[in-house]
Amino acid sequence: MDNGSIAFVGGGNMARALIGGLVARGRAGASIQVAEPVPALREALAADFGVGTHETASEAAALAGTWVLAVKPQVMRAVCESLAPLAQARRPLVLSIAAGITSGQLDRWLGGDQAVVRAMPNTPALLGAGATGLYANGRVDHAGRALAEALMQSCGLVCWIPEEALMDAVTAVSGSGPAYVFLLAEAMHAAAQAQGLAPDTARLLVLQTLLGAARMLSESGEDAATLRRRVTSPGGTTQAAVETFEAGGLRSLVDAAVAAAVRRGRELSADG
Repeated sequence: MDNGSIAFVGGGNMARALIGGLVARGRAGASIQVAEPVPALREALAADFGVGTHETASEAAALAGTWVLAVKPQVMRAVCESLAPLAQARRPLVLSIAAGITSGQLDRWLGGDQAVVRAMPNTPALLGAGATGLYANGRVDHAGRALAEALMQSCGLVCWIPEEALMDAVTAVSGSGPAYVFLLAEAMHAAAQAQGLAPDTARLLVLQTLLGAARMLSESGEDAATLRRRVTSPGGTTQAAVETFEAGGLRSLVDAAVAAAVRRGRELSADG
């Protein structure tokens, strides 16, 4: 198996982020093949990164030892089954970024005995600031794990998950997590305007506050609880706001939301 070439099956936003990250890190565009049915997307990928482009999955996959399955979960089974004869002949390293599709399903749809890595990235990967959980089945060797890790590190942080059942939690926390932050930003923006701030001013203050808080969490070495206590002066404005959050059940609401996302991930797996 030639691990030097990579085939992306699907050329959408996440595939584009990974391809861009790989090329930025020095990988030759000519070593990347992309299958994408939309002509405009194929043309843009070829023009921007110098990759080889193809209309069908089998055309791209036949030229690579590593396959990145970057199609929607709803069509994953059909795509894998179309690639099964080639997968049986070539035994590629298969990496999937589809939510809710298990390694067992992927292996079965590809005909069995395949080395499969599941990856759950999130949308900040589009900016090179992603967080990705990885799970490898028992057929992935050390070299395969290293290759999958390097590939996903091209767009952000990577961590390995020891049990596949925990991938639903990864999806619920980091995969879906950016939407939770965006929802908080929406609510803060609306509340700021309700208190009389102009929309542009409210947006600027909310965005920079979220960015600054995230940097403090990432760079200070302190945990969230410590940082929160540090800015919550007794009897002050922050305490009044935090007590309101607590009285409204923010913690239990977040717990319930993440649990709902985990359940939905399991339902998506069961659907296949």
